Amino acid sequence: MPFLTRIDRYLARLIAVPLISTLLLAAMLLLLDKMLKLFDFVVREGGPVSVVWKMLANTIPEYMSLGVPIGLTLGTLLAFRKLALSSELDVLRALGWSYGRLLRVPYLYAIGLAFVNLMIVSFAQPYSHYAYEGLRYELRSGALGASIKVGEFTKLGKKDTLRIERSANGGRDLSGIFVHAEGEDGKTYAVTAETGTFMATDDPDTIIFRLHNGVLVNNAPSFKTPRVLSFTSHDLPIALPKVSDFRHRGGGENDELTVPELVKLGTSAGTPAKLRAQSNAEFHFRMVEVVIMFLLPMLSVALAVPPKRSTSALGVFLSIVMIVTYHKVNQYAAAVAALGKVNPVLALWVPFVIFSLLIWWMYHTLAHKPGGQPIGALERVTARIAGSFRRWFRVGRRRERAA
Repeated sequence: MPFLTRIDRYLARLIAVPLISTLLLAAMLLLLDKMLKLFDFVVREGGPVSVVWKMLANTIPEYMSLGVPIGLTLGTLLAFRKLALSSELDVLRALGWSYGRLLRVPYLYAIGLAFVNLMIVSFAQPYSHYAYEGLRYELRSGALGASIKVGEFTKLGKKDTLRIERSANGGRDLSGIFVHAEGEDGKTYAVTAETGTFMATDDPDTIIFRLHNGVLVNNAPSFKTPRVLSFTSHDLPIALPKVSDFRHRGGGENDELTVPELVKLGTSAGTPAKLRAQSNAEFHFRMVEVVIMFLLPMLSVALAVPPKRSTSALGVFLSIVMIVTYHKVNQYAAAVAALGKVNPVLALWVPFVIFSLLIWWMYHTLAHKPGGQPIGALERVTARIAGSFRRWFRVGRRRERAA
């Protein structure tokens, strides 16, 4: 007998479509929400719009670490729900296919996706998080360039101020120019000019602002009166702000360390106690997020099969709520463990054990108890609430018609 029968391949196709669709949809929704915030941040910092796409690309691993478990859960759940509603599941059960046998294909998906998720949280996510923070730093420091807004005063470094009245030809032709700068020993100069343009130099830290038809006022503590110079053309050197190198990866951020680095840091005798607690908390957080994926096929099947003569989709909603809630509980537990208030093993693996026992009870109720329905009580309560709303709406419509 082959390892994968025709029914297994059919089930694999049923799971693949919603799994891939869920991953793409979740990624698109999360990226769209992030993209709006990044556009606002980049425009506010005056950086080039192209950096938004780089920053979005570096957020994908972080979103995929949560999107992969949700995709696996919904893919398996929707596939078994379709089998249940079409009575194909009853036929397979009558032919001797137990739930344990039907879970062979979902667990093949779970093993492969768990490995993918392990690679994401171990290596891809730390490096992408570091690259994302590096782009944020470069935007704030001006290393990616800054935009000069027309009609507003713009600071170039600590001592230079620039204002442009009009801009044309893609920013290459500027007019209505005012420049104020402070030099050494209290020297200052102010310049007004009709037109001007920026020009590059061999020195990457200095640019030339070539001005035409203007007036330069130079002042210093040793001058009795300011010196005034009219010019038809004048080259004004402007020093760009110095940009220091970005910090090394993992400098104060455990999110940027790979799993081997976390293990080394958390087990080293020379590591400070606070840093050791943070490293261990981050390591156990990543591990429970990966290990829980081996329980998701059982959770999906337990929530996929509705009661007889029911088409309720409560299980779909409940599955998302349970996964997201468990993820948030892990985040809170990791934050508490990072403070050294509780052992990371207890903080993160006790909720895992509780969640695992809940999943096992739900699966055991469905698979091994005749007529068992793990969320039957919730289904009945939901049906009653829905019935009450329907009756309320019908009464309201009747009153409207009577009026």
